[in-house]
Amino acid sequence: MSEESATVLIGIKPTMNYVLATTMPLNERKKVVLKARGRAISKAVDVAEIVRRRFVQDASIDAIIIGTEEGKSSMDGRPRNVSTIEITITPKKGEAAKPKPKEKPSAKPAE
Repeated sequence: MSEESATVLIGIKPTMNYVLATTMPLNERKKVVLKARGRAISKAVDVAEIVRRRFVQDASIDAIIIGTEEGKSSMDGRPRNVSTIEITITPKKGEAAKPKPKEKPSAKPAE
């Protein structure tokens, strides 16, 4: 049985767009790989933490792979290094994730 996975490429869009794109496959019990380069690395880390702490509490971060890609500078064509990151998030095995029910504030009359 092959394990399904989704890849989310992190860029310049708002963080919550990527959180939604990550949460949907996790709710379908699929593995998600977040990929980012350069300045978007911090946003990828934010997305992983927001998803894990607020939206899919049973998700876990399986692997974090960091690396460097060699690109060329737009000005003079010399090689330039760009950092990369891949964060793999997997849901725990079992039932599909259920959203947390919101607690209603208790309406106790003052005594």
